Amino acid sequence: MKLKKVIASGEGKSKSFKRIVTIIVIAVLAFLYYYAELPAINIHSGGFWGFIIVLAVILVFGFLIVPAVHRASDRGDSSPDWKHEKAAKTGILVVLGIIGVFIIGSILSSPIVNAKKYQQLLTVKESDFTKDIQEVDMKKIPLMDRDSATLLGNRKMGSMADMVSQFEVSSEYSQINYKNTPVRVSPLQYASVIKWLTNQSSGIPAYIKIDMATQDTELVKLSQPIRYSKSEHFNRKIERHLRFRYPTYIFDTPNFEIDEQGTPWWICPVKDYTIGLFGGETIGRVVLCNAQTGETRDMAVQDVPQWVDKVYSADMLNGFYNYYGTLKHGYFNSILGQKDCLKTTDGYNYLALNDDVWVYTGVTSVTGDQSIVGFVLMNQRTKETKFYSVSGAVESSAMGSAEGQVQNLGYKATFPLLLNTADQPTYFIALKDDAGLVKKYAMVNVQKYQIVAIGDTVPDCMKNYKALMKTNGIKTNASTQDADKTATGKIKKIAQAVQDGNSHYYVMLENDNHLYDINLADNVAFLRYSEGDTVTLTYTEGTPACTVTKVG
Repeated sequence: MKLKKVIASGEGKSKSFKRIVTIIVIAVLAFLYYYAELPAINIHSGGFWGFIIVLAVILVFGFLIVPAVHRASDRGDSSPDWKHEKAAKTGILVVLGIIGVFIIGSILSSPIVNAKKYQQLLTVKESDFTKDIQEVDMKKIPLMDRDSATLLGNRKMGSMADMVSQFEVSSEYSQINYKNTPVRVSPLQYASVIKWLTNQSSGIPAYIKIDMATQDTELVKLSQPIRYSKSEHFNRKIERHLRFRYPTYIFDTPNFEIDEQGTPWWICPVKDYTIGLFGGETIGRVVLCNAQTGETRDMAVQDVPQWVDKVYSADMLNGFYNYYGTLKHGYFNSILGQKDCLKTTDGYNYLALNDDVWVYTGVTSVTGDQSIVGFVLMNQRTKETKFYSVSGAVESSAMGSAEGQVQNLGYKATFPLLLNTADQPTYFIALKDDAGLVKKYAMVNVQKYQIVAIGDTVPDCMKNYKALMKTNGIKTNASTQDADKTATGKIKKIAQAVQDGNSHYYVMLENDNHLYDINLADNVAFLRYSEGDTVTLTYTEGTPACTVTKVG
């Protein structure tokens, strides 16, 4: 009898030990899952529900199902008698109940049930193109897209012999306005895990800044290194740093920006769900994290400082407009009848206005024709949205028209940038070769996309475009900034160069700081002049050289 009690006691201690070990193993696994996946502790987070479901399954399996199987095996049964395993049965029902709540919550949060609420996520104001968008200074036109910026950034990094073996440029390349100039910025990142191990104590020493108008690329070395970034591991990884400080916040992707003093920051939008459990995703708050110190500032969207440019992502804003344009008459109309349904076109670009960055995209019907009924500008900081009623070609048609003008060269068009050129909405397009280098520029009239001008430089392209519009009977109101000017003086210096097979003369006049670019194909008369001769040049201002339109 005593022997049986000792055996029973030993078995009881063994079971208790196993339970303790199981609890420890589950706790360790749960911590590792949380540390790696970083779900927000928030019922609106899909990641949190996934974490709860996985944890519940492990608990039920470890503490209820496995013991039930063991008890059945001890009795010699092939499977447990679930009628008598009430705890295991209850555990399974609880897990199924959690999954059921998640599914029902997802359905009740969808546009099928809440079409009107989704349609009202965005307020759109109709506006006038020529009043809102002033004719842009040619010196401030962004001449490159993200791919071109990446090439320049990598080329600059390759020239830094003291850093290139340890660091590489991150793929961020955020487009911002810096001191009223469009630039792209991207931090450096560790080249590999080994490079992180050897350099993480001293941090990341610099970031790349690219002027999108002049294409000047600068490696900005910091007096205090970046210690919090996406390339860090463990607690200094920016996502983990934010999660431990704000465990309930559902963060969107952090964006790298710099303030007006050049200090690097991570702009971390906090998602808010305004429709049911998982619907109506928008941005409710923003956390600013100093990339050097890890210091954070938590604020409402309306309190975000002016220098911050990207709170709402372009994809989120496009999603808002698509809800606005397709759900006017309910969800089923957007699928079946499609009356009055509009959507954004297949791409977007960015426009700098009033020290903010706006997302530009065309608006077309859901039937997929090749024309737009207008376009929208959406502010990435405030969500303010303006619609401009302009009929014309979709961006892809304009890109095709531009490529058609240089089909013998095989250049490819970038997605257009929308400009106001002489009060005409105009697609501005860079044309790149197979190596990704910008070779020419094109301007395409939005309303009459058969009007396509090509130029080796922006001033050349602008001049050709305005001449084409005049030829086609389009009245233009040329601004003073690009009106032709004249200069008369004695030729101090002449230098010759060849660009894309065309001979160009670069001229400097005495007592004149300008550099003049003369395309010999258009101004053969200049061959009569030599250094020391007096000449009159009609030109359009530009950087680094003014484009001469007439020699006389």
